[in-house]
Amino acid sequence: MKLTDILNGTFNAAEWEQKGYQLPNFDIKALREKTAKEPTWVHFGGGNIFRAFPAAILNDALNSGKYDRGVIVAETFDFEVIDKAYAPYGNLSLCVNLCSDGSIEKKVIASVTEALKADPQFNDWNRLVEIFKNPTLQMISFTITEKGYSFNEADLARGLKPVFALGKVTALLFERWQAGAYPLTIQSMDNCSHNGDKVKAGVFAYAERWAKDGLVPQAFVDYLKNEKTITFPWSMIDKITPRPHEKVKELLAADGFDDNNYIETEKHTFTAPFVNAEEVQYLVIEDNYTNGRPPLDLGGALYTTRETVDKVETMKVTTCLNPLHTAMAIYGCMLGYTLISAEMKDDDLRAFIQKIGYMEAMPVVVDPGVLNPYEFIGAVLNKRLPNPFMPDAPQRIATDTSQKLPIRFGETLKKYIARGLDKSNLVLIPLVLAGYARYLKGIKDDGTPFDCSPDPMLEELQAIVASLEIGKPDQDWSALKKLYSRKDVFALDLYEAGLGEKIEGMVKELFAGKGAVRATLHKYVSAR
Repeated sequence: MKLTDILNGTFNAAEWEQKGYQLPNFDIKALREKTAKEPTWVHFGGGNIFRAFPAAILNDALNSGKYDRGVIVAETFDFEVIDKAYAPYGNLSLCVNLCSDGSIEKKVIASVTEALKADPQFNDWNRLVEIFKNPTLQMISFTITEKGYSFNEADLARGLKPVFALGKVTALLFERWQAGAYPLTIQSMDNCSHNGDKVKAGVFAYAERWAKDGLVPQAFVDYLKNEKTITFPWSMIDKITPRPHEKVKELLAADGFDDNNYIETEKHTFTAPFVNAEEVQYLVIEDNYTNGRPPLDLGGALYTTRETVDKVETMKVTTCLNPLHTAMAIYGCMLGYTLISAEMKDDDLRAFIQKIGYMEAMPVVVDPGVLNPYEFIGAVLNKRLPNPFMPDAPQRIATDTSQKLPIRFGETLKKYIARGLDKSNLVLIPLVLAGYARYLKGIKDDGTPFDCSPDPMLEELQAIVASLEIGKPDQDWSALKKLYSRKDVFALDLYEAGLGEKIEGMVKELFAGKGAVRATLHKYVSAR
């Protein structure tokens, strides 16, 4: 069983379907021919999340019979992905959704019609220019990670031959402007706050610099800034897509599916002809398009207003997912866990995050309307985090914790204060923050050391708590005042917020000695 057999027509459909593989029910050749002539969507970033989510929901839209155009993927960073994960398989891939009940869904994705290297050093660049000049193009989108939106003075100074992704995109937009100043929507699908503004900032920076240097006319900048022709909508995307998993490879091999090899590029991109992901997914998009759009709602995307996208993101980031992740990361590292799914079998930890979400964070949530906050948390607790297929680790989630605490907990505390809510009801959120001081010591609850995850402020914050000793109740605790008054770490001075002393008391309990982390966690979770 090979993906290319589907393209060649040399496959036994009954065999694939009997083994649980969902096959495309549209004409792949006709789709590719029509998309080549009348492209509507180019996506930048050919990684696993693209194939498992945007490309997959377009595949669903095509299967509905109500749409007839595919997506053209363009890779801006790791060109080996095109050579090794797309070209050998005729741009087909297999999406494997890993369900929390232990079952898997296997779907052949045939919505990608072309896979191109987005760089002038390759002939593919000429094809991209041709596509951008086509009036039928409606949308370009991105899953290039938040780092992909970066730019610097050196790249701005390279003129019309930039190296960074947004510089290349701006050069292609200049081609579109020259061809007729056709309208277009520039849509980020990356998991970062107000993502459309990040794309906009980069594109504007390049265009304005080029206009200043006399390389492009000011009219090009005006075209980009005219919201009747170019828009930069926001979106919220949520679907965990880890690197290809050994269990999945084994399951596919047992089926007789031959395209199950691992691919690691020189830039250490981990991919495969298949992509595995969790079953739960959300894509909420600001419906602000100037030239029409692919009907991704046929595959489950939600189109709404910018205000609603912002509410959904706030709900996710400050209440229903991200804070729960961070709580599990901090305590999971101290209790010696290496899998989030294993933590969910721990009664204390499960109750810990459940009560944080439902009892302490939920009172300040604004219901976005399109997604119910209680149902969202329910999916997190009952499907997403317990999923045994998802090899997510507390150590990974603990990365950059100092950068996450202000948003994931600080914003909730600010809302308690702004709305005059009773802060005495807050017990477990303070316990998370208290746990951070104990985590910074890099010592597990059993007394053995562990390596704290990478964090730009790690050394500085560890230095603050360096004088504190585990198992020594009669010591100078003044370091805690220095830590918990840090507004850059917690978004507010926790003493001014009226929580500093409560947190200090919890820290002292967590530092009591071996087993103190478990005992303190159990005490407060049970009482709450």
